Amino acid sequence: MNELSLTRSVQLLLLLFLLFAGLYYARPFLVPVTFAALFAMLLLPISLWLEGHGVNRVIAVLLSLLVLAAVFTGIVWLISWQVSDLAKDAVQIERNLTLKIEEIRNYITQSLGISRRQQDEIINQQQQGSSGWLSGLVTLFLSRAGAFLTNLLLVLVYTFLFIYFRGHLKKFILMLVPRAEQSRAEATIHRCRLVAQKYITGLSLMIASLWVMYSIGFSIVGVKNAIFFAILCGLLEIVPFVGNLTGNLITVLMSVAQGGDMSMIIGIVVTYAIVQFLQTYLLEPLVVGAEVNIHPLFTILGIVLGEMLWGIPGMILAIPLMGIAKIICDNVEPLKPYGYLIGEEKKKKPARARKEVVK
Repeated sequence: MNELSLTRSVQLLLLLFLLFAGLYYARPFLVPVTFAALFAMLLLPISLWLEGHGVNRVIAVLLSLLVLAAVFTGIVWLISWQVSDLAKDAVQIERNLTLKIEEIRNYITQSLGISRRQQDEIINQQQQGSSGWLSGLVTLFLSRAGAFLTNLLLVLVYTFLFIYFRGHLKKFILMLVPRAEQSRAEATIHRCRLVAQKYITGLSLMIASLWVMYSIGFSIVGVKNAIFFAILCGLLEIVPFVGNLTGNLITVLMSVAQGGDMSMIIGIVVTYAIVQFLQTYLLEPLVVGAEVNIHPLFTILGIVLGEMLWGIPGMILAIPLMGIAKIICDNVEPLKPYGYLIGEEKKKKPARARKEVVK
């Protein structure tokens, strides 16, 4: 009996190792496919509405993709517009940075006893050693930009194919299920699609709300180009936990570079704390809702694992994929314990509240 249990444990560990290894090495293929699947779930209602009004399926899918492209184009235009305003202050930012660097160098000389000449020698050594690093960084940036454009094109093509051939894919999934369970499987597919739609639309509304709140807060504090930094903090919300904090840290650093004092830094931190409070206790329950009800422990574990496997795209995809995985586990009998494990336990209503509902 013990040998049988040990064999099953080894087989399970081997299966998990092969699964994670496959996810890691198949990242260039799986990341665009996964994003395309989520976008297809999001755009499907638009395509269905157009098809219901007599539009050809090909035209309906293309119009749905145009809606998505228009949204992304609008965001890019908004960012470029704000960056152009930020570039107007480039001279002032450079002057402020020079003053800050001089203050730091004077502090080093007075506190650590390192003379300006010694500091210059250290800086020259670092510059000589970093020349190759800078060229490598530029090469890496260009290669990543080319890979991003290629993946973007693949995502659009995959999204079109997923929506257009949705009936074929759905029929394939139903053929894997016994006939008696096909109605339940169809309901599960529908719920997975709703979860993906609700998460993406809820996240979009939350980002828009963060734009408004950060714009108001940063403007009150006196941050220059407050709208740009509000857009940056809102967009980085797509990376859970880390993104929003990173956006505020960039805002603090740029405010210092623009000549901001300690009171402005404190104001930015207070704005971040207030927005986080409103986001956690007001926006998330109202906008995102409880559809993606993943336990906080497994939310963090999923984000960390997603970053290890797929990098930043893995962090973005972790929560919606875990929400879909939970629905599948809840509807497959052998997997129900795992669905309970990763899910957030629903709070039971008090007895008095239940009696009022019955009345």
